[in-house]
Formats: sequence, structure tokens, C-alpha cells
Amino acid sequence: MAADAALALDAEYPNLAPDALAVYRDPPPGVVAEIIAGTLYTMPRPRPLHQNSAIAISDSLSPPFRRGRGGPGGWIILPEPELRLGDLPDLAQPDLAGWRRDRLPDVPPEAAISVVPDWVCEILSPSTRKHDVQVKVPMYLRHGVGHLWLVDPEAHSLQVFRRVTDGWLLALFTEGDEPVRAEPFDAIELDLGALWSW
Repeated sequence: MAADAALALDAEYPNLAPDALAVYRDPPPGVVAEIIAGTLYTMPRPRPLHQNSAIAISDSLSPPFRRGRGGPGGWIILPEPELRLGDLPDLAQPDLAGWRRDRLPDVPPEAAISVVPDWVCEILSPSTRKHDVQVKVPMYLRHGVGHLWLVDPEAHSLQVFRRVTDGWLLALFTEGDEPVRAEPFDAIELDLGALWSW
């Protein structure tokens, strides 16, 4: 019996349950799967409002921070990257993530990126809010992510958190359409109205 259990273990992820890995690798249509602290979570794919905000953030940050056009450059910013963090590991997919280029200088050879992001952005929706806030926010802290944004397109709000010694520090909370400077991308003004405009 022990030999059968050992044979069922996955060569890539031996610490994770094979049945959870099967769903993670091949989720049902319209579903996103993550495994955090060994637990499988499934959520519906993002809705258009959610996707629109993600594209607007990427469009705002990529030219100045990824390409250095009108900003300092020096970042890699990816939409929905597959993260493989820690030894267990945690397998998660933030809406957006960014790495300082010196920490991710080359294209990772595998689909899952094991370098902890310097910044992550989660876009809240009714179907994912509880998971993002109660499960993923502590997970990002545990792995040492430097900055976290929580964007709520329905409330037109942005929360910016900075990692400090004993947890997350709320560095900015704003609502509405006024331009803001939001860490770690405070070298430019972010047009919040663009995040909510269709």
C-alpha cells in the first residue's frame, strides 16, 4: 500500500496531493485553479470588468517601467503569471506581477516562475474577493512580496500595501478618478480613471 502511494506522488510536486494537482493542471472550462498551503482552490475566470482593469494597469505601467518610456524602466511586468513559491510549493496566479529586472534578468525556462515577485496586483471581484484577501494576501506576505495592490473596479478603489517587518502597511487607499502616485511605481502618476473606463 505504501508503495502504491509513493507511485502516485508527482515527480514535480511530490508534496502536493495528486488529485489536487490533476485539477490544477487541467481545470474545468471557465475555472482558474490554485494550490495554496496544500489546499486546492477553484474560482471562475475573470469577468470583463476585471480583465479591463488588469489591461489598463498593464498599459499604464509597462511603457514607463518595463520599457523606460517616460519612466525609469527596470521592471518585468506580466499578466496572470504562474507562480511556484516556496518548498511545498504554493501555486498561484495573480492578476499581474512585477519583478525588478535585476531579480528576473532572463526569461524563466519553465512555465511556473519561482522567483518571488517584487509587486503583485489582485483585482477584486465578488467571486474572488474572499480568496484574494483571506488566502492570497497572507501567502504573498509569507513569501516576501514587497508591494501588493488590491484593485476594486466596482468600488473604483485602489489599496496599496508595503511589506514591513511585522506585516502589511497600508501605504495608500484611494477611490475615484484622481491621478495618484502608488508605490512601487510612484515615479509617475497613475490615471485611476483609466482603470474603471470601458
